[in-house]
Amino acid sequence: MVAQRDSNNKPMTMVLEEQGEYAVGCTPSKMIDHACKYFGSSLKGRQDGTRDICGITHKAPITVDPLSGMYFFPTISPSSSQCTWIAHSHIDQVQKKDEYDTEIIFHNGKSIVLEISYGSMLNQIQRTAQFRYLLNNRLKFLKKHIDQPELIFPSTPQK
Repeated sequence: MVAQRDSNNKPMTMVLEEQGEYAVGCTPSKMIDHACKYFGSSLKGRQDGTRDICGITHKAPITVDPLSGMYFFPTISPSSSQCTWIAHSHIDQVQKKDEYDTEIIFHNGKSIVLEISYGSMLNQIQRTAQFRYLLNNRLKFLKKHIDQPELIFPSTPQK
């Protein structure tokens, strides 16, 4: 979800999907918030969850829906209308263009160049991978111990 401006200089989003691209008349962060709400949370709720799981507080990666593997990270502060959100699992390669620009090449062969340093982009990708790993481990633990609530919720009174 790439942040752009329309002909009237209003924030908009260019959504890049495997099948094509389309424009939406709101910011990428607003679209992410709508997607989170569709799956029963909100952008703020997902950011709080990321902080609780791995301590990331700024430019936090989020999961829109962990069961379907939808993990995204922001390129700058999500409160900025120029914040672009990248789907972690769709990235194939990242290439440094110059000191301030980085090219992301997706699995479908499409690419975009963003105004973000190569180091910052790699950091966001790594933080998202770490968050995915930690959350997936929690989900596996829950699945394995679903019949043992005392392991999942230690304060549960014993019978």
